[in-house]
Amino acid sequence: MSSTELPPALAATVTPRVGTVRVAAGERLRSVGLPGITLTVRSRPPARAGLPPALYVHGLGGSSQNWSALMPLLDDLVASEALDLPGFGDSPPPDDGNYSVTGHARAVIRYLDAAERGPVHLFGNSLGGAVTTRVAAVRPDLVRTLTLVSPALPEIRAQRGAWPTALLAVPGVAGMFTKFTKGWSAEQRVRGVMALCYGDPGMVTPEGFRNAVEEMERRLALPYFWDAMARSTRGLVDAYTLGGQHGLWRQAERVLAPTLLVYGGRDQLVGYRMAQRAARAFRDSRLLTLPDAGHVAMMEYPEAVVTAFRELFADTGELTSSTNSSTATGAGS
Repeated sequence: MSSTELPPALAATVTPRVGTVRVAAGERLRSVGLPGITLTVRSRPPARAGLPPALYVHGLGGSSQNWSALMPLLDDLVASEALDLPGFGDSPPPDDGNYSVTGHARAVIRYLDAAERGPVHLFGNSLGGAVTTRVAAVRPDLVRTLTLVSPALPEIRAQRGAWPTALLAVPGVAGMFTKFTKGWSAEQRVRGVMALCYGDPGMVTPEGFRNAVEEMERRLALPYFWDAMARSTRGLVDAYTLGGQHGLWRQAERVLAPTLLVYGGRDQLVGYRMAQRAARAFRDSRLLTLPDAGHVAMMEYPEAVVTAFRELFADTGELTSSTNSSTATGAGS
């Protein structure tokens, strides 16, 4: 067992149905059974056949819904799919209880290998940024481009806002926190999360807030919710302590795929100051900084992130090849 892996935890043998997962217009959900894991995959039909595939990976405590604002803006460019990592969203816990960064990366790789969709345009936010960085480093054959929104890469001086979440990694803290916050309503919890993750929580629409509360209520009813949070946090902290070739910054240097880095100036979880270090670490990178964004720029400013990705897409020659493919398909029909 590597130092990034945690002792196995018993997975729930039956995943309770506690509520319906929200599906936006044009989206569909499906369950994919793989050895040791079952993943829920959210997808959108592309504007036309033959577009290259894209895969989106959410952050700690998030789900594939975190990409619902961005995905439709790329329907004409890529065929979009977003995963619920094991233990999050509508995906049940992994059979081996492994919530390490390596464990989550294996889940992504396992899905891509089974689906035979690679290489993909790979997107990751926060924890998902660390996971996709590892995927791109160890399996470059699976990644066309890499887009990282506030990636959770090691910082010497962690953001003050990240400390409460990091404390979940300490054994017993999750249980104490659960008892301490037992009386908190779903609305209170959502307001706290939005205050932490958004540069301006006032940007969230009333409908968006109601949807988030509904999803929070559903997740809190899952018996493994806090375990998945605590063990994934511990896995991320463990990954921060690794040195050598397994260190996340060393793996960032190994990424061959053209990389778009997105950082928010009001991010309370990932330091804005890390943007320049990341730009130096990823060998073929470009940087988008959004001074008013928080930790989830793809939800706050999806149009800005999409514009930057379109530039990356065009610069890699994908736009020309996609247009030619579409023209050839039309000519032959």
